[in-house]
Amino acid sequence: MTAASDTQRVINLAFTGASGAQYGLRLLECLVAADCRVHVMISKAAQVVIATETDLKLPGSTPAMQEKLTSYAGARPGQVLVFGREDWFSPPASGSGEKAPLVICPCSTGTLSALATGASNNLIERAGDVALKERRQLILVPREAPYSEVHLENMLRLTRMGAVIMPASPGFYHQPQSVGDLVDFIVARLLDHLGLPQDLMPRWGEKRLRSRQPD
Repeated sequence: MTAASDTQRVINLAFTGASGAQYGLRLLECLVAADCRVHVMISKAAQVVIATETDLKLPGSTPAMQEKLTSYAGARPGQVLVFGREDWFSPPASGSGEKAPLVICPCSTGTLSALATGASNNLIERAGDVALKERRQLILVPREAPYSEVHLENMLRLTRMGAVIMPASPGFYHQPQSVGDLVDFIVARLLDHLGLPQDLMPRWGEKRLRSRQPD
């Protein structure tokens, strides 16, 4: 296998401590399949959640974690890069770094609060702050229920700043047959917003349009 190309589209992907690790891991697989280079950031709480909700056990060191996620996603060497929690010299940490969208999936309510108030206590929060100040695409996938007034106010504030709030609330009109189908519903929406092709599920109205095509 060859190393990842510098001309690949770059996506920043962060995992925080909310439930819903499956969404982020499935998105990672799809981004790799779409030939993106993925910059990954994982909080300490996210490591606990991933180990609790999936069979994936991530090692503690950043290089070992990168090797593990590369293998998990079926990526080429260098296609998945993992940055430590205080790696202030990584591309996502500065507005002069690579111009790339940031998806925080799942996004904890603590991270929502930090982003809404401009905190930058770790690389994930700093990457979100950079995305907001540089007017870059920022997609947040909270997974909480119910939402408190504080959560809702933070989401409103971030929406007004330009972020997209996409709660992990899958639809059912595609008649899902498995948990994987529910996960793919959200991941398909994320890929759509990132402008990446996806065949996880048909878009609304496609089936009706196909039925109207002449034989």
